[in-house]
Amino acid sequence: MKRIGILTAGGDTPALNATIHGAVTRANELRIEVVGLIKGYNSLFNPHVPHVLLNPLFQTIPELDPTLGGTIIGASRDYMRPDDYETLNAFVERFGKLKIEGLICIGGDGTLNGMQPLSERLPCVLAPKTIDNDLGLNYRNEADEWRQKPGPEPGGFRYERGPARTVFDLEQMINYVTPGYATAVYVSASGILRIRTTAESHRRIAVVEVMGRHSGYIALGSMYGQPDMVLVPECPLDVDALVERVKEVYELQKNVVIVCGEGVVDQQGNVLGAEKASTDPAGNKILSGAAEALRELLIKRIGDDYFKSRRRGGSAKEAIFTRKIGHTQRGGRPILFDRFYAAQLGGKAVEMLAEGTNNAAATLQWNGRRGFHVSSFDGNGFRDRWGLIHARTMHPSFYDPQLMRPSRVGIEYLLNIFNRAIGHDDVEYIRQKLFHSGNLSEPYHSVNTDVAKRIRYLD
Repeated sequence: MKRIGILTAGGDTPALNATIHGAVTRANELRIEVVGLIKGYNSLFNPHVPHVLLNPLFQTIPELDPTLGGTIIGASRDYMRPDDYETLNAFVERFGKLKIEGLICIGGDGTLNGMQPLSERLPCVLAPKTIDNDLGLNYRNEADEWRQKPGPEPGGFRYERGPARTVFDLEQMINYVTPGYATAVYVSASGILRIRTTAESHRRIAVVEVMGRHSGYIALGSMYGQPDMVLVPECPLDVDALVERVKEVYELQKNVVIVCGEGVVDQQGNVLGAEKASTDPAGNKILSGAAEALRELLIKRIGDDYFKSRRRGGSAKEAIFTRKIGHTQRGGRPILFDRFYAAQLGGKAVEMLAEGTNNAAATLQWNGRRGFHVSSFDGNGFRDRWGLIHARTMHPSFYDPQLMRPSRVGIEYLLNIFNRAIGHDDVEYIRQKLFHSGNLSEPYHSVNTDVAKRIRYLD
């Protein structure tokens, strides 16, 4: 194999450039050219296929900095339909013109789904990334537990999970953690620590929303910021227990911080943040805000008199406020854990293509003997019996619904990731770069400006 393509799809994460850098570094060693496809799968819909050579003369281009967040080759949420054979055949023709013999897709479960029809026409492998940490399996046969049932629309389907048939073991997880997750937790936990001081100072209740549509991993990891309660999408909300616990903590310390994942559901399984009718380009329904819905619920259940009687504000609306950590979770410089293992997974993806592997994912495994190590897993192993790849949800053993906190298993899971997640250079970056005097006088220079000078097009 002499030339491969690489693309980044879906939402941005802090570790994408580190993954690309690891792939290019390994490709240089194997004397393989790497072509970066601009804006993910979107580039393939363009007959001119905007692209950039990432290692001319087997030298990595200087714009590819593994400490830089985001992706220098752009990303999009465009995906091809598996039954659109005309478009897929056009993609293959364009790969031929570019002399690309294999493709690395960097992304999550949506990207892996989108890669399936392409893998029938060209060798493809996935390098994982997602801040939600929802690409993988809690155990090898988890995909077999999904059941297909008639949906609300004629001819439509919905999916439900059947009962688990396997004893859970951390060492048996397929893809223990994805690049981007550790940095997202770092940002979320840091934000929660700062919000706490406002809640303490003004005797208020803060509801902090973190990302995680169907997966509570970020909310769970946000426990490092020491919130009083954590609510995750995998566990339906017990409103009575929550209100009771909020009052108990508020009486004790005169402030409360609650963290909730954006996909938290009620007892009927309905998303607490009402879903809008529109969807994003990947087909996901847009959530309007679990934190706001939770605030309205607490205002109604606790009431104004509770705060007035304690001389802590004129109303519940005044005493209870919300904040979203938002897109800061998926942006900025990746911390050491993400940079190191993202690069390893990128290098592994190149090796997989060079060895003739197709439709597989590079994975990051963990066990007590070896610690973290890279491996691979067959793409079909992620698919249910109908061929669909589902986002991984957090295993129930990670969370204690009575305490609304991580369980012992969840704590062990997190400790394995975060015990040495931050490097000395991460701290030094803050000291040297954030308050560099040049930041005040020099305009921001986007890497896109330099990469644009390297973009090529098919005739």
